[in-house]
Amino acid sequence: MFRIAIAALLGAVSLTACAQQSAPVAAATATAAAASPADAAVEKRVRDALKELDPNFKPEYIGAAPFAGFREVIVSGQVLYVTDDGRFLMQSQPYDIEKRAMATSTGLLQYRRGLLATLPHADRIVFAPPNAKYTISVFTDIECGYCRKLHQDIAELNRNGIAVEYLAFPRMGLGSKDYTDMISVWCADDRKAALTAAKGGAAVPSRTCTNPVAMQYNLGQQLGINGTPAIFAADGSQLGGYLPPAQLKAALERIEGAAGSR
Repeated sequence: MFRIAIAALLGAVSLTACAQQSAPVAAATATAAAASPADAAVEKRVRDALKELDPNFKPEYIGAAPFAGFREVIVSGQVLYVTDDGRFLMQSQPYDIEKRAMATSTGLLQYRRGLLATLPHADRIVFAPPNAKYTISVFTDIECGYCRKLHQDIAELNRNGIAVEYLAFPRMGLGSKDYTDMISVWCADDRKAALTAAKGGAAVPSRTCTNPVAMQYNLGQQLGINGTPAIFAADGSQLGGYLPPAQLKAALERIEGAAGSR
């Protein structure tokens, strides 16, 4: 796989800390439209350079990076940065000091929004106040400590006008006990109560039904999630893992302010 090739070639750690998945993730191919012949030539150089690392390389997205001289590339859900001449590759997502957030391009945000939009609202477990001002999509696991801590903040988040829409991401992978327990939660008559109980450490009564857990997990892989909770704002910005309610609200306000200034 490409991510294995990258780690081997660069002598780096694995690109993702996600659990081993039992089936390949289907790529949602989305290449940024070339604005000019020059852009098309740059994209070709980047593609050709990456194919030298792995002939089977199939990028899910290539677009202009949020800083000059680089292309932003997504492969197997991982965000990479490649110089326009195709020579250098960076694995770490740079931090935008001015915006106080991870550097993210408009194209990448659009790509993430498109992926998240494929997950029906009815398949999410939603904790929302009346007339919510903000909505976050949270890939969650019932076992992780910070997922449980975030859930303890639900009432405070709702008081701050933040709706939380949960998506399943069993960290131990498909086929694990974590996975089957999350299926039981999503198949419960009252999914909100079942999720709250599970995050509180209660045993999960076994249930089965047609469920979205595998689909949500696989899409999380495409988004490059490497830990839970993974929080996404409505514009596609990834807000990282757990944030206290005040910090989370401040981050959403910054995104709203940046959008208003454009």
